[in-house]
Amino acid sequence: MTAVSRPLNGLRVLDLTRLLPGPYLTLLFADLGADVIKIESPQGGDWVRYIPPLHDGLSIQFIALNRGKRSCVLDLKSDAGRADFLQIVDTVDVVVESFRPGVMERLGLGYPVLSARNSKLVYCAISGYGQQGPYSERAGHDLNYQALAGAAALTGLPGGAPVMSGYQLADIGGGALFSAIGILS
Repeated sequence: MTAVSRPLNGLRVLDLTRLLPGPYLTLLFADLGADVIKIESPQGGDWVRYIPPLHDGLSIQFIALNRGKRSCVLDLKSDAGRADFLQIVDTVDVVVESFRPGVMERLGLGYPVLSARNSKLVYCAISGYGQQGPYSERAGHDLNYQALAGAAALTGLPGGAPVMSGYQLADIGGGALFSAIGILS
């Protein structure tokens, strides 16, 4: 029996994301054949790990979003963790992170440092409101995006309060899918 060739076979992705948009993006890449390495902090990792319902102490949502990925714990605040991270960066094609703007730079791991080591690196920073601008330092969540974009006003009963959509439309559509298009471009 031969293995099925998938379009992203051979692509290596380093995933420093948590919650939904980034993990969903890198899940799509893993499903398409990319080798995805999820990096998590030793201080508990991705917060989705703990959202019920749980199976054997691990969130079902976390399991679903991270299937097909490899996992590694690194303390990027330590010299040893940063050194290990940089060695991995030398071997990957894509880095995806979802920290607030400036975090990677403060860690000494911003795009200029990473691209100097790996000139072919594609770097994707997923943040709530972009890397610059009046809202860039704000925490972003799907409900906020829907409200700001006016999508929340399209829900609920006429004359009534808006109703949150049944899934994270902005996180998936905006954060994950547009990031995937950008990386693949």
